[in-house]
Amino acid sequence: MKMQESAQDYLESILILSEQKDYVRATDICNYFGYARATVSVFMKQLKENGYVNIDEHNHITLTDSGLAIAKQMYERHKFLSNAFKKMGVPEDIATRDACRMEHYVSSETFEAIKKAYALYEDKVLRPSEP
Repeated sequence: MKMQESAQDYLESILILSEQKDYVRATDICNYFGYARATVSVFMKQLKENGYVNIDEHNHITLTDSGLAIAKQMYERHKFLSNAFKKMGVPEDIATRDACRMEHYVSSETFEAIKKAYALYEDKVLRPSEP
């Protein structure tokens, strides 16, 4: 299975929900996205078959090591980009939406360069030195 944006979103949602709950079920993912149960069930089956999630006998969903690595990468990008955009004056709803789009398409190399450039920007513009 090619890792598509939607798969990355599902993995990220499982990570976020697992930080909020003792266990994650398909119902939680349905509520998170507002998707129908059938849609989530089909996608969970694909993620399980491709080794990104485990589903136990109680239908609790956990990330495998490879699923967790992808989820953490997407979540880090999402948090960083949305926070950076908000600090630059972008309204929160637009910052969040744009970060969600960008997190999927930027390469690791470009993301690291963006973080470095933003750190320089933050030091010079957002925290100017005292005269």
